[in-house]
Amino acid sequence: MTISWYPGHMNKAKKELSKLAKNSDLIIELLDARVPNASRNPLLSSIATNLPRIYILNKADLANSNTTNHWHKYFQSQSSNSCLINSMHNPISAEKLLAIVIDRVKEKSSGDSLEIIISGIPNVGKSTFLNTLCGRKIAKTGNEPAITKGQQRIKLKDNVYLIDTPGLMWPKLEDQEAAYKLAALGTIRNTALDIEDVAWFTVEYLLKQEDKALRRRYKLGKTIQTPEQVFETIGSSAGAIGKGGNIIYHKVAETLLNDLRSGKLGVFSLESPPVS
Repeated sequence: MTISWYPGHMNKAKKELSKLAKNSDLIIELLDARVPNASRNPLLSSIATNLPRIYILNKADLANSNTTNHWHKYFQSQSSNSCLINSMHNPISAEKLLAIVIDRVKEKSSGDSLEIIISGIPNVGKSTFLNTLCGRKIAKTGNEPAITKGQQRIKLKDNVYLIDTPGLMWPKLEDQEAAYKLAALGTIRNTALDIEDVAWFTVEYLLKQEDKALRRRYKLGKTIQTPEQVFETIGSSAGAIGKGGNIIYHKVAETLLNDLRSGKLGVFSLESPPVS
């Protein structure tokens, strides 16, 4: 299966973002700390070519902290970028973010207003981040991607404004392994996927890379070595066995992916930064 998801409202959002970027001062891009590279939107490089950028490694509670720190150093080493780590238990304060924003746009005088774009792929946690940052509910949240449908201008402080933009993908996901990781983490709507296929990929990946997490969550014995055996074990424990003892693969897939997305499966990263 080739994964692709670029519904019509995203094409509209891209055009609106292109117009917005012409009169903005900086762009903040939220990345999923578990897949920082896969969750970077290549469209932003062409849309906001001349804007300074702040990366925020979001949902850091769900990622391996050592790997996240390595990603932080990687992004910080690029002179054109700044990087912050955000988590539910250690959220970025408005004061800290403002200090970095002002440092990045030094050429603006103190009386000028600052227009800051907040961008990110669907379901990266942008709305929750904004609500926490502003200390009030200003954006809809949910466990489905593409909750935000239009731009929203938010006054953060004095002449500093945040423009919340809809979650945006790009037309062609050329790196299909990255696409499967994004799908597994809930970036793409389940209705646009074969979730059994995505869950199978996830099990294959975890058996190779995060074997302990998978075995701990589902109490897998040493004899369990294949995706088929993992599905059978989860099916038995989750009551996903149909008539004749057949596995209900769709239900197993839902169980596995929900556990992964919520952190019940464990805390780990699915990508490591490039080795310099």
